[in-house]
Amino acid sequence: MAFDRTQRISEEVKHALYKIIRERVKDPRVRGTWSITRAEVTRDLRYCKVRVSVLEDECRADLLKALKSASGFIRRELGHEVDLRYTPELIFESDLNMEYAQHIGMILAQDEARMAAAGASGDAQEAQDESQEDE
Repeated sequence: MAFDRTQRISEEVKHALYKIIRERVKDPRVRGTWSITRAEVTRDLRYCKVRVSVLEDECRADLLKALKSASGFIRRELGHEVDLRYTPELIFESDLNMEYAQHIGMILAQDEARMAAAGASGDAQEAQDESQEDE
């Protein structure tokens, strides 16, 4: 039961954080294509680990620095937005799952291309072998 409550609160915090960062944080370092992939609130509601995925590599470090420096402001706004006994301390982390998925996809595509090339050359070799047998 407590697990469901923590999940619901985490989702509510995630949506509220997204809204706050998009609309109220005026730091110029908050730019580019980013998204909050996960917010994990602890059971005692004291801490919240926020995972942020950034599409552009060159924006990632600046965005995380901006969020960490604005965490007090964001926490205060979160306290106004979400009705909780304690407003959790925010810990921002980079989420590299999207980059990892792209990397794996690229490896699989290269492997597939290699297999297709090997299959095509293998078919050509079989055709040559068959034509030599017919002679």
